[in-house]
Amino acid sequence: MNLHKHKPTIQLLSAILLIVVGCGLLISGFIMPPPGEIHNSVLIAFGEILTFAGALFGIDYHYKYKSHDHEEN
Repeated sequence: MNLHKHKPTIQLLSAILLIVVGCGLLISGFIMPPPGEIHNSVLIAFGEILTFAGALFGIDYHYKYKSHDHEEN
């Protein structure tokens, strides 16, 4: 099994998993009493998860296309 070949897939799946968990936290914040009020810790955790998932996508994109730019010049 070549890890380098599967690395983008692993990054994408981990980002999707993190987003799903973050959405689950947000939904649980609506369900838990008092209904409709989202606790600050839920919002902070959700924001951190989305930031990390976005960072995975951004870093992968940056280095993927940065290496292509150097090869073309």
